[in-house]
Amino acid sequence: MTTLFSEAMTRVSQMSDQDQDAIAALILEEIESEARWDRAFAAAPSALADLGRKALAEHRAGATRPMEELLR
Repeated sequence: MTTLFSEAMTRVSQMSDQDQDAIAALILEEIESEARWDRAFAAAPSALADLGRKALAEHRAGATRPMEELLR
């Protein structure tokens, strides 16, 4: 277990049971989401490369904006 994760778990363990369950649900949801992405790209390995090429083409065509602009 990493130091950061251990620190997070120590802090979570000091929370109410309800809050601990809410955080656990978020973590499990994120793990499952990552697993779905892994399965999707394993089924179509060229999909990620295709997405990357499309993103670069959009950027080169001037169809993207810096993240800072989106966060304003």
